[in-house]
Amino acid sequence: MPRAGLAPAAVIEAGAELADEVGLDNLTMGLLAERLGVRTPSLYKHVESLDALRRGIGIRAKQEFAVALARAAVGQSGPGAVHAFAAAFRRWVLDHPGRYAASLRAPEAGDEEDQRVSDESVQILFDVLAGFGLPESRSVDAARALRAALHGFATLEAAGGFGLSRDVGESYRYMVDALVAGFQAGHVTA
Repeated sequence: MPRAGLAPAAVIEAGAELADEVGLDNLTMGLLAERLGVRTPSLYKHVESLDALRRGIGIRAKQEFAVALARAAVGQSGPGAVHAFAAAFRRWVLDHPGRYAASLRAPEAGDEEDQRVSDESVQILFDVLAGFGLPESRSVDAARALRAALHGFATLEAAGGFGLSRDVGESYRYMVDALVAGFQAGHVTA
């Protein structure tokens, strides 16, 4: 019988918090059981496997990340929207490294819930870029460029990958400014 007060959502939330602390790759059912004060086999009454736990964390993370990004960019367009989006992106990755790692997982074929959440997240990215008037093909290029640049920078920063004395925030803003300049120039080509 499942432990009173322990439900799948609570297990996933505890797993997400633990993933942020120890890293998604280091998250185990044993560590999670210890955190929750239960025996490992008890967790399987709430979440069927480690993979199912990671999927649940990923879906939850995509939702949380999308909300943070959308809130940051709402009411803005063009360069202001990109800067707000980029700042929220970096902040969220640094604050939630385990959840962020889980959010990168592509939906499995046929997983409609994960696909829906993923599509909603990607739409926010396209909405942020809409103010640049890019042709559809360039919108895809711009979305990929922005996501790759922000991801690369934030994950390098989270891993301690920047050792030079220059302020990391200034370098981040410079990168975003360079991307914005490219987006502004890109509206004339197809």
